[in-house]
Amino acid sequence: MKSAEIRDAFLNYFAEQGHTIVPSSSLVPGNDPTLMFTNAGMVQFKDTFLGQEQRPYNRATSSQRCVRAGGKHNDLENVGYTARHHTFFEMLGNFSFGDYFKRDAIRFAWEFLTKVLGLPEERLWVTVHISDDEAADIWLKEMGVSAERFSRLDEDNFWQMGDTGPCGPSSEIFYDHGADVPGGPPGSDNDDLDRYIEIWNLVFMQYERTADGELHPLPKPSVDTGMGLERIAAVMQNVHSNYEIDLFQALLKAAGDIVGCSDLEEKSLRVIADHIRSCAFLIADGVLPSNEGRGYVLRRIIRRAVRHGHKLGHEQIFFYKLVAALAEQMGDAYPELRDKREQIENALRKEEEQFAKTLDKGMALLEEGLASLEGNEIPGELVFALYDTYGFPVDLTQDIARERGLNLDMAGYEAAMEAQRERARAAGKFKQDYTEALNLDGATEFVGYDTTEAAGTVVAIVKDGEQVERLAEGEEGAIVLERTPFYAESGGQVGDSGYLSAGDNRFEVRDCSKQGAHHLHLGKVLAGGIAVGDKLEARVSAEVRQATALNHSATHLLHAALRKVLGEHVTQKGSLVDSERLRFDFSHPEAVTAKQLHAIESLVNAQIRANSPVHTEETDIESAKQKGAMALFGEKYGDSVRVLSMGEINDGSAFSVELCGGTHVQRTGDIGLLRIVSESGIASGQRRIEAVTGAHALALFDQAQQRLEHTAALLKTRPDTLADKVEQLLANNRKLEKELAQLKTKLASGAGGDLSSQAVEVAGFKLLAASIDGADPKSLRDLADQMKNKLGSGVVLLAAPGDDKVALVAAVTKDLTKRVAAGDLMRFAAGRLGGKGGGRPDMAQGGGTDIAALPELLKEVPGWIEQQVAAS
Repeated sequence: MKSAEIRDAFLNYFAEQGHTIVPSSSLVPGNDPTLMFTNAGMVQFKDTFLGQEQRPYNRATSSQRCVRAGGKHNDLENVGYTARHHTFFEMLGNFSFGDYFKRDAIRFAWEFLTKVLGLPEERLWVTVHISDDEAADIWLKEMGVSAERFSRLDEDNFWQMGDTGPCGPSSEIFYDHGADVPGGPPGSDNDDLDRYIEIWNLVFMQYERTADGELHPLPKPSVDTGMGLERIAAVMQNVHSNYEIDLFQALLKAAGDIVGCSDLEEKSLRVIADHIRSCAFLIADGVLPSNEGRGYVLRRIIRRAVRHGHKLGHEQIFFYKLVAALAEQMGDAYPELRDKREQIENALRKEEEQFAKTLDKGMALLEEGLASLEGNEIPGELVFALYDTYGFPVDLTQDIARERGLNLDMAGYEAAMEAQRERARAAGKFKQDYTEALNLDGATEFVGYDTTEAAGTVVAIVKDGEQVERLAEGEEGAIVLERTPFYAESGGQVGDSGYLSAGDNRFEVRDCSKQGAHHLHLGKVLAGGIAVGDKLEARVSAEVRQATALNHSATHLLHAALRKVLGEHVTQKGSLVDSERLRFDFSHPEAVTAKQLHAIESLVNAQIRANSPVHTEETDIESAKQKGAMALFGEKYGDSVRVLSMGEINDGSAFSVELCGGTHVQRTGDIGLLRIVSESGIASGQRRIEAVTGAHALALFDQAQQRLEHTAALLKTRPDTLADKVEQLLANNRKLEKELAQLKTKLASGAGGDLSSQAVEVAGFKLLAASIDGADPKSLRDLADQMKNKLGSGVVLLAAPGDDKVALVAAVTKDLTKRVAAGDLMRFAAGRLGGKGGGRPDMAQGGGTDIAALPELLKEVPGWIEQQVAAS
């Protein structure tokens, strides 16, 4: 059976057993900062198993795409060296959420393997946990599995989600590849060899482990199973290595054709074929190469693949060309490979091109270091230099080291990395830190969503890194209130500014930041003094707050518009929102075109004109996810989150739904207008848009109008006819430039009639070295050609002095180029004038800036010619 047929057979079998077929989730886990990538079929059902999410079904089946190349589960370094390790694989699974349990899970597995797939029972070996008598009885007594092909194991057959939470015994099914393959059955001394290969794991979640380590029975036990598609395909296709299955053979052949390698067992080809799968699917799911997080893992995989192509002797970019072959193999099951093929190819090609610039130099540095290596350990400083200067991820260097039987000095590498971090931290300490000394229980109550003014009691004051009781007039510090309307900087929105006051005592708040659960009002006492226990009136600068709110709300609309115009791969990478402008960083592999920017801006302004109400709602994270709220990977969200819904689309749903704790407008129309000011790249795969809203956007239009009117006045026309006027001027300018060029050519030609008489005899041929006033570079070239033809056999050097530089042209007839090359003559002449130049043996151009040295240069040329001829 082909891999695709096995996948379909599995899903169809479990659908017939009452399971809902659930599509594979993204490789980027939704709202789960504990995972780098989706690494198992149960990830998308995690909250269901925990009882935090209800689904309309209690039986499910899926073929989940998985990546294990970062974090706790990382198989990257083993890819290419073993028969079964991959960065990307598909996990077939069936799941029960409090419905069936061990008996049915075991029956389904045995029936699918022996009846649907037709595997011989004598080739299957079963294991259970040593404590699981129930599962043992089902296997041995009900399913009739032979006790000779059955083992009880300890830690290998107990699964848990974490140190606490759902857990339980598991039962594994192994396939026996035969006596000709070394290795013993599960539980034996040599069970780590390749004869018995695990193909299916059945997890019985029947306990909850509490913090004290105790196991408590779950009221609704569940089932989670996983079977690697590649492993079962190897069994069904009667091959021992996953790389021999149909899917990989096609990719290996495609890779071999591209890089010029016909040996499909070549390890480097295996690396390339494996890595194109993880890279393509990660990019399809919105991950782009970068220097952090998931993006850096993707970059590591791409660069490892590129290095293996380089190792095979293919030094041109190639990796992106494999996307077509992958889409052909897996596009039916995963249409996104075809839909996003161009986007995937562009991202891969761009990363390849970037790494190609440093790969050869990095390899040269490594080879130089290895040539003088004493012992078998590559120094940590060299490993760090390869990473820091040439973009070699550590595991890439580790890969090269393994090929050569070497180790890495990881302690030295970490020391060099930490030294760099310390330098970065030292360079970043430019701002007074008031927070380190704060030792305070409780939390500041934030009332700023509803008001910009509120009374609050001072609970702490920090000055010069220490908690104090009082700030006197003129002193700077941080004041903590028990309640405040001041928004503390977070989520890209800057902190509020304003004043704290009580009678004649006045404190200017220049910024507000957060330390734990407390808001720190940073600023200076303008009058009187502020002491702990004082009750103050807190007043936010309402005008500044409102201007900031306009920009923050516009950022949400901009984010949604970017995803609609550029694609769902766009995700927020950072933002800065203040009262003057907004800045939004996002993932995208290439520059946004002017047409796309116009479409994005138009979408946002359409939502602003619609003037729809902005809705905020406090809810739990699961409800927020069901509403489609976007969240940032790595952000920690509590039990209660704030969901901001904004704008409307044709089906009545919100244009933008995000988790956000910032301050916002009441209606989209409050924003008034958005105008994009700039779009630029800030890192590989990351772009930045800056924009203004409200009064600042109107001011931008006013400035543009004023410049337009001023320009029109200069050209003695009206703004509405300015374009026509400019076109006329450009046409006239082109005409005049053409006429001027013709006149200069005529002038030079006229001068040429007299020039030939200036030629002198040098080394047996004619040399013309002369200065021509008023000639431009083109007419100078034409004149040099003319003079060369007139001389018949000779050398020409012409100079045209201008206001601040000299243009030079050298020409040599064909019969003399082996004795005197025009390029050499130009380098000599231009060098004498403080410039540079070069060209072909028969024609060269250049120039210099030392106009005063030109007469002396023309005198030196005959002597230089004689030296060249003598040397030849």
